[in-house]
Amino acid sequence: MEDLNQMRDHMLTAIAAASGLDALDACRVEALGKQGTITALLKTLGKMTPEERLVQGPLIQGLREAVANGIAERKATLERAALDARLASETLDMTLPADATPAGTIHPVSQVMDELAEIFADLGFAVATGPEIETDWHNFTALNIPETHPARAMHDTFYLQQGIDAKAAGTADEKTTFSLLRTHTSPVQIRTMLSQKPPIRIIAPGRTYRSDSDATHTPMFHQVEGLVIDKGITLGHLKWTLETFVKAFFERDDIVLRLRPSYFPFTEPSVEIDVGYTLVKGKRVVGGAEPDGWLEILGSGMVHRKVIEACGLDPDEWQGFAFGCGIDRLAMLKYGMDDLRPFFDGDIRWLKHYGFSSLDVPTLSGGVGA
Repeated sequence: MEDLNQMRDHMLTAIAAASGLDALDACRVEALGKQGTITALLKTLGKMTPEERLVQGPLIQGLREAVANGIAERKATLERAALDARLASETLDMTLPADATPAGTIHPVSQVMDELAEIFADLGFAVATGPEIETDWHNFTALNIPETHPARAMHDTFYLQQGIDAKAAGTADEKTTFSLLRTHTSPVQIRTMLSQKPPIRIIAPGRTYRSDSDATHTPMFHQVEGLVIDKGITLGHLKWTLETFVKAFFERDDIVLRLRPSYFPFTEPSVEIDVGYTLVKGKRVVGGAEPDGWLEILGSGMVHRKVIEACGLDPDEWQGFAFGCGIDRLAMLKYGMDDLRPFFDGDIRWLKHYGFSSLDVPTLSGGVGA
């Protein structure tokens, strides 16, 4: 018994003094290995008498458990110390930016639509929408575009077979038969005037369709139109609204506009709006107190009396102005694109180059062209 106690004390002292995991493993092998001291003692139990085994067995097993527990505790202590030392010596800079994850981009057309909505919301305009499949009446007749107008020709307008068949059968109703793809977003103006009472201040962005295709025209494109109907509206209100819009959109105060007389069936008088540009390294840049030239960017005018009457309003009481421009053209002019066709090609390289982050939300305070 005294020998076993001395052996236990010696082994536990050696275990406690182990300076590392390698030294501790050497203690384990020396005590509990195949040729270890305690293993040899356990082998002697088979040669003992039952009476001796009854006495010596528990003592040797107790020695084995004490040494095994001592090794386990010392191992835990050494591993904890090693981890603490590693944590103290290794550092991770949490301020470093994380690796970029694959993400999509906002299409320039969608971005410009958001910019327009932000600018005109600040001017008190709401956003209105309407169907892309329209009737003759909403798309043409109510807008003072007669049957003989060139815009109604098949080479300008996409007509639907349903409408063509109804006209051939004599059952077409120009107010209710959906017979074409809208050629502009002006029908939204008509639907708004029919559905709500003045005063009205809206913009109508959306897709439009015309039979045309080249570097600056596509069969499907995007337009935004604006409409104001109120009492006492003049051409001066139109000019101020457009000047404010163009300055906010291009984010420059040195914008110069030129108003030229023009003709549109649905406005009278009608004006084309040109914006001054300067040449910078051979490229046209919108802005400059002394323009090098002019770019036509939109059409506008005072809403025609016949359009107001078609919507059930008294033109002697209510006046208004309207304007319209191509959203794709605005995007090209602002962000330096020279071909309209890639807008609709779906080329991922073009989208990555010209696309916007989903976090670049246009705001007037932060810049609509964020």
